[in-house]
Amino acid sequence: MTVTWEELRWERLAAGVGRCRLPVWDCTAGLVVGRDTALVIDAGSSLGEGARLRTQAQWLAGHRVTHLALTHPHFDHVFGAAAFAGAEIFGAVGLDTVFAQRHAREELRADAVRNGLDPASAEEAVDALVHPHHQVSGEWTLDLGGGRQVLLANVGPAHTAHDLVVLVPGELPGDREVVFCGDLVEESGEPQAGPDAVPSHWPAALDRLLDLGGEDALYVPGHGAVVDAAFVRRQRDALAARFGVSR
Repeated sequence: MTVTWEELRWERLAAGVGRCRLPVWDCTAGLVVGRDTALVIDAGSSLGEGARLRTQAQWLAGHRVTHLALTHPHFDHVFGAAAFAGAEIFGAVGLDTVFAQRHAREELRADAVRNGLDPASAEEAVDALVHPHHQVSGEWTLDLGGGRQVLLANVGPAHTAHDLVVLVPGELPGDREVVFCGDLVEESGEPQAGPDAVPSHWPAALDRLLDLGGEDALYVPGHGAVVDAAFVRRQRDALAARFGVSR
């Protein structure tokens, strides 16, 4: 089946790179298409949403999803991961520990239900949680073939103890680098600092993000519209003031 990004309501950001805003929690999912490969960034809030996301990504790529990167361990970003059977899964180092701990899994389930996910769907997703195959402790260059490489960078702790970002260089003239930020950056609301956040490190994580992406990149937040470096810098400064962090 051949479809366009627009038909599926995906936002095309560069050649072979795009994202969609999933319903209910306005969570971003990203796609990077390589040669016979496809990387999805974040998996949605349930197994059903993950399956729909995988199907759309495969329609757009023209082949199966081969890689999945999870930006951080919150239910709206990871509960659909088990729907990506056969994909190589990447996460920040320590993500597997979160998924393995009973109390952490229970908190994920409870948080999903508190935020409105059907209890049965939350239970199903927790039972099916898939551990990452690859843990990123610094930076990891992922080769998607055809000359396309992306950089996975562990820039946390910040929003959580396990924050991963994905940097995608442009391939064609006029393409800008695209940076998938996870919830390190939010546009549609104030950044959320839950009990697993590390506020004292968050501004430094955004400094690192800006160093990696640069002034001309497109920054894709975990929730909301695509932003620029100036927005990220303003959010960095607001977080520093909010949590009393100096430069």
